[in-house]
Amino acid sequence: MDRRIVALFASAMLSLPAGAALAQDQAASPPGASAAPTLLPAMTAPLAANANPMSFDLGPFGNKVYVTGALTGIALAQGHHVPGDLSSQADISNAQIMINKPDGLLEYFVQVGDYALPALGAPYLKSTTMTNAAYGVVPQAFVKLAPTGNFSVEVGKLPTLIGSEYTFSFENSNIERGLLWGQEPAVSRGVQANYSTGPWAFSLSWNDGFYSNQYNTVSGAATWTINPANILVFSASGNTKTSRVSSFATPTYLNNESIYNLIYTHTAGPWSFTPYFQYTSIPRIPAIGAGKQVSTVGGALLATYTFDAKSPLAGFSLPARVEYISSSGSQADGSESVLYGPGSKAWSFTVTPTFVYKVYFVRAELSYTSASDTAPAAAFGLDGNAKSQTRGLIETGLLF
Repeated sequence: MDRRIVALFASAMLSLPAGAALAQDQAASPPGASAAPTLLPAMTAPLAANANPMSFDLGPFGNKVYVTGALTGIALAQGHHVPGDLSSQADISNAQIMINKPDGLLEYFVQVGDYALPALGAPYLKSTTMTNAAYGVVPQAFVKLAPTGNFSVEVGKLPTLIGSEYTFSFENSNIERGLLWGQEPAVSRGVQANYSTGPWAFSLSWNDGFYSNQYNTVSGAATWTINPANILVFSASGNTKTSRVSSFATPTYLNNESIYNLIYTHTAGPWSFTPYFQYTSIPRIPAIGAGKQVSTVGGALLATYTFDAKSPLAGFSLPARVEYISSSGSQADGSESVLYGPGSKAWSFTVTPTFVYKVYFVRAELSYTSASDTAPAAAFGLDGNAKSQTRGLIETGLLF
């Protein structure tokens, strides 16, 4: 990682306010904390952005600019690792700084640093390798024009509107992203318009899908806040023409898919539940080798229990996730693989006990992934024929 970024992290940690505390979510701050606007990137409890972040007043040049960051390390052990992966390893999972100007007519967000993207059923890549192969040292950055409180336009490297899990490990309740996330775009370059009225919020984006640098994807999301405890989201994305780009960040077949999500979130006291459904479809496109239409159907349930602040276990929470996904076709009919072979299926279970103290956190994770109807050499293990994989992980660090 660039030494200038390391120096920035050291300066930031030395500047941490002594009384900083983490809220349960970005929108809430503990009594007595500064009333900073909600900052990006978005996060899912139990982890949360620093409720009292560093800020700089630009005076006549605009409003306050907030500087936050994530410095986290990870250790992983796994069974049935695939060739090129390791049975155990340690890494820096996030070494990032985020710069927010979250109000005024012209807003902006810049995210800088290294990151790993651990995901179920996929080999683990070191953060330095992942950063270079995926979205670069500036994975997200955009400017936002907000002429009114309920309408805005964003341009740049944008987080996806698709799915229920965010891109970076510190944004999510589990360390690893799930099986459904593996079918979804993560970061796209483009333009996005946002509008809200009453309990409704809408976003529409013209972008490059799976980071293809070809601007031929339309995605959108509609959010209905039924009440503070119940939120329903429908999101969708699809291409306007065929894309032939192929890279680590841009898998050709997935970059030509249409994808649909229905996501519901319910909170009740210490509990939070998010069930969601996902459908994807890749049409027959002989030009990219897709001789048959291929689809996936999946569902997941993410749940978190957070112990009360007055409990002896205050600071602890227990997130868990269960999911299932199946793909169409068979090895005999010439369908392309978007999972573990044509017609393959998989399910997973993940549990992530977490402890948060002020800006610091530590969490462990146990995950199990099982695949069926797999193609030869397309699943787990050194020969690719093992049908399951168990992982144990620990991640710790600070969100300053």
